Amino acid sequence: MLRAWRGRSSLRDAASRKSWLATILRNEAYRYYSRPRPDPTDLLEVYEGREDELVLSTVDRFFLQEALEGLSERERVLLALRYEEDLTQSAIAARLGIPEGTVKVQLHRARMKLRRAYAVSA
Repeated sequence: MLRAWRGRSSLRDAASRKSWLATILRNEAYRYYSRPRPDPTDLLEVYEGREDELVLSTVDRFFLQEALEGLSERERVLLALRYEEDLTQSAIAARLGIPEGTVKVQLHRARMKLRRAYAVSA
């Protein structure tokens, strides 16, 4: 209807107003239905995929927590300082009062033990 209002100056014969308006409406309907529409199944797959990812991440977190519980308290503290607090190895050594080489070795062993425990539980 907006297009008809804007094009009202193109009406030549006032007696043929109904057919002129019907032609504009028909053309607008053709234009509207000829536009490409998104496939609703594509959206469905996206939303279902989110649920799958959420379930998988929940399961992964459960297995990771289970693997972490298999570590000693010392190993969990080292990993927490490194990855939760984002401390460097030298900062961890200073905080715990141990040599930096010891931190490197213990972190390496803790990560390896965590990887093995995670692989077994997952």
